[in-house]
Amino acid sequence: MKILLVTPPLTQINTPYPATPYLKGFLTGRGFDVSQADLGIELILAIFSKKGLTAVFDYIKKNPSPLSANSQRILILENAYLKTVNPVIRFLQNKDHTLAHRICNEGFLPQAGRFEQLDDLEYSFGTMGIQDRARHLATMYLEDLGDLIIEGITKDFGFSRYAERLALSATSFDPLETALNQPNHLIDDFLLTALDQHLQRTQPDIVGFSVPFPGNLYGALKCGQYIKKHYPHIKIMMGGGYPNTELRSLKEPRVFKYIDFITLDDGESPLLKLFEYFEGKRKIDFLQRTFLLENGQVSYINACLDPDIPHAEIGTPDYSDLPLDRYLSIIEMTNPMHRLWSDGRWNKLTVAHGCYWKRCSFCDVMLDYIGRYDKAPAELLVDRMETIIEQTGETGFHFVDEAAPPLSLRDLALEILKRNLSVSWWANIRFEKTFTPELSRLLAASGCIAVSGGLEVASDRLLKLMEKGVSIAQVARVTRGFADAGIMVHAYLMYGFPTQTEQETIDSLEIVRQLFEQNCIQSAFWHRFSMTVHSPVGKNPAKYKVKKTGPKEGLFANNDLQHYDPTGAKHHLYTDGLKKALYNYMLGIQLDRRVDHWFDFRVPKTKHELDLIEDALYSGWKNDQDKQGYRLIWLGSAPDVSFDEAEELAVFTFHTTKETFELELSYDLGEWLLEIFPRFYIHQNNVITLKMMAQDFETAFEMDFEAILESDIWTTLREKGLLLVRF
Repeated sequence: MKILLVTPPLTQINTPYPATPYLKGFLTGRGFDVSQADLGIELILAIFSKKGLTAVFDYIKKNPSPLSANSQRILILENAYLKTVNPVIRFLQNKDHTLAHRICNEGFLPQAGRFEQLDDLEYSFGTMGIQDRARHLATMYLEDLGDLIIEGITKDFGFSRYAERLALSATSFDPLETALNQPNHLIDDFLLTALDQHLQRTQPDIVGFSVPFPGNLYGALKCGQYIKKHYPHIKIMMGGGYPNTELRSLKEPRVFKYIDFITLDDGESPLLKLFEYFEGKRKIDFLQRTFLLENGQVSYINACLDPDIPHAEIGTPDYSDLPLDRYLSIIEMTNPMHRLWSDGRWNKLTVAHGCYWKRCSFCDVMLDYIGRYDKAPAELLVDRMETIIEQTGETGFHFVDEAAPPLSLRDLALEILKRNLSVSWWANIRFEKTFTPELSRLLAASGCIAVSGGLEVASDRLLKLMEKGVSIAQVARVTRGFADAGIMVHAYLMYGFPTQTEQETIDSLEIVRQLFEQNCIQSAFWHRFSMTVHSPVGKNPAKYKVKKTGPKEGLFANNDLQHYDPTGAKHHLYTDGLKKALYNYMLGIQLDRRVDHWFDFRVPKTKHELDLIEDALYSGWKNDQDKQGYRLIWLGSAPDVSFDEAEELAVFTFHTTKETFELELSYDLGEWLLEIFPRFYIHQNNVITLKMMAQDFETAFEMDFEAILESDIWTTLREKGLLLVRF
């Protein structure tokens, strides 16, 4: 039995979406013959080539429609685009670095509407190297061509989504059905050609589509339609984030003209049950979390009560047979943190399944992907990292947890350091107080370069209402700790939460301004609150003083809910102003403007003090005396030590990656520190806590350990790399 796993277009074009590598790693470990394909990157590369662009220009000229002046300009510059497209793609694939010089020189790249923003970006270009500047210019070049495709061929094209509008809040299947039955346009042809090549190459018995987002659904169904017509013997399955959230109450039989089986939640266990059914080893009545069509009606079968596969047993993601050297590193925005989502090839992993907090009232906490928390040991995670590095040659990792547990990240960092492994990684977290400045320094030492987390509404009243479990002051201290350790911070922001007033919206923006001003966060993104069926707000809207107004439950997707908030602001009015302010803050400019400047209508002035965040940064952390149970960890190498008996001195010489420094101690104190210092090392199993160190000191010297805590020696060691880490 041969299996082909497919990511339909489009997700990211800089790195593979992790679902099919996870499933392939698991299934091959169980002895199955599995191949995989990312049709998103293949579609992009087919379009953005000399051959593909020639077809694009020809198609538009043969199917004339009213075009904007911008698109007409691109058509006129056809030859310039055909000349440059292949070199630009090679450059974005990191295969021709020297082209950066030509790209940065005016006259090489044809320029259309996207380049009009260049004047606004000169500030950033002043801090960007030539490679980054060229990558950003090349990205705008591609976006210009994307605008032409949207206007001249299909409005459904996008670099990270395909026909997304058809799947958003789609209670009815009618719009999708209508679109699927239209004659194929050129982009569809590119997609289906790429699919057919994989079908011919792998000769699968089963094709499984992973559909993480609404922007992947049309592509999956279009491919399913093609397979049904040309390869009717192939069984077609679908799973992923979109079915898991949107299709849990599916009753629409027409979907099964394109797909045979739809599974919910983690796919490993349901797929095994389906394969047993195909092999005649299991009756259909004992499948697991699976929709199918029986006698013209949609059936949901979940009689199998086997537990899910533990997170520790899902195996290592397998990226083989994905074109890792063909992904494009683009820079849509010059902000160093913001660009991580589109620049670089990141191996995706998860520290734990689900969310350890699972209380946020806006979140789908009722669903398995958040509600079932299950973590893997650090040793296993680093084993997986080493296997993936060997397979891909890439040492960058993005941990895509809902919220990576802080103590699991601590253990992960220690294991990376114990193995002397050189990696770069970033993760999604909660801004909770467990992330002390010292833990941040430990994570940074292990290779952590960035974190992202939810600040959401930036209002203590609303954070409490949404049960976020953090406060503004706490977020300020945690994020500044990360930033001081050299770790970039991205904040997810929300506006429009139930009962959020106009004043609270303006005050939230002021909090965000101050967080940027104090270098607590370096990047952020505003999301408009959306009420969903599976969230506490959706389950009990009256508790949050809102009223559900629709939509009426349909046969197809049911997730997003319309609601009326009688006490809140008219949130749609604030979208443009909030985004304009944030755009400037991320460029590091306009931070001294009053927040009401960003709105073209009268808004209230903020009620917050202008030094609220600054004040929060100077309070809240415990001192060393309050950390008696914390483990001492030295991040550097062993010191060189010399003793001068005549002067009764001990000299400790430390060599760090940045500097060499010395500490002079009394002879007796030097002997004591030399004996105890090996217990600070990460590899040392005989660990020592601050309390143990204090007891040892007071026994040896019959004096209060507080004398050490107040000494210059202690201050220097703590500044240079001696950490107190909670265990």
